[in-house]
Amino acid sequence: MQAQCRRVRARPIADSRPGHPCDEHALDKVAPGSYFPAMRAVGLKVLKNKLSEYVRLVAAGETVLVTDRDVVVAELIPPREGRGERVDDAHLAELVREGVVDPPAIGRSNTPPRRPTAPLAELLRGLSGDREDR
Repeated sequence: MQAQCRRVRARPIADSRPGHPCDEHALDKVAPGSYFPAMRAVGLKVLKNKLSEYVRLVAAGETVLVTDRDVVVAELIPPREGRGERVDDAHLAELVREGVVDPPAIGRSNTPPRRPTAPLAELLRGLSGDREDR
């Protein structure tokens, strides 16, 4: 029975010893970077001076941590899926979530056509009559 290795040591391939029981565990292929997405951290002063740059990064999908004396105080994240592009859409969505207003039964793209309240000829006659009275 071969000796069991208790820990795996990363070493270059050229340095491995042939026949050593740890050779099967040697790390010969290592990822060049992390598998976790990079998060940027920025201090308040730098954020204030370069706010538009960091807003562009967040709009592109990155997350930015805001720090004050190396303590994370806020997190700038991209908008969630389904969030409206305009501020009034976001405000309306918040009111719907709070239950203040009910969402429309028909979406914006399926708005039914409006029917005229009166025929055009009747509206023009009423307008002419109002002008003659003046």
